[in-house]
Amino acid sequence: MSLLKAALDARRNAHAPYSGFAVGAALRTGKGAVFTGCNVENASYPEGTCAETGAIAAMVAAGARDIAEVCIVADSPAPISPCGGCRQRLAEFAGPDVPVTMATVAGDSVTMRLGDLLPMAFRSVRGV
Repeated sequence: MSLLKAALDARRNAHAPYSGFAVGAALRTGKGAVFTGCNVENASYPEGTCAETGAIAAMVAAGARDIAEVCIVADSPAPISPCGGCRQRLAEFAGPDVPVTMATVAGDSVTMRLGDLLPMAFRSVRGV
């Protein structure tokens, strides 16, 4: 399954009753496993979670720890990028050369390296 299709499928399950802005994310590990997430809003803003956070949580819960590729999709005029927090969350499990594809439901997309989206990511001082 393509990451874009997986992200589109996850987007359909988003819980976005307050903003109306549904987002889906999919990531592939180095071993080829695909994990998805969608944004889940909460009446107590900003306590919701981003689609990327959901995909990362699913990956970690399954015992995986390495991201090889990411795709994020939304119904927006132009592709959206991960928020700052999600960029750092992605960097916890992905190196700077990992491709991040940002797409719209209409089919427009742009792909950038994670290191270009977050050039000075925090890294563990313990080498974890």
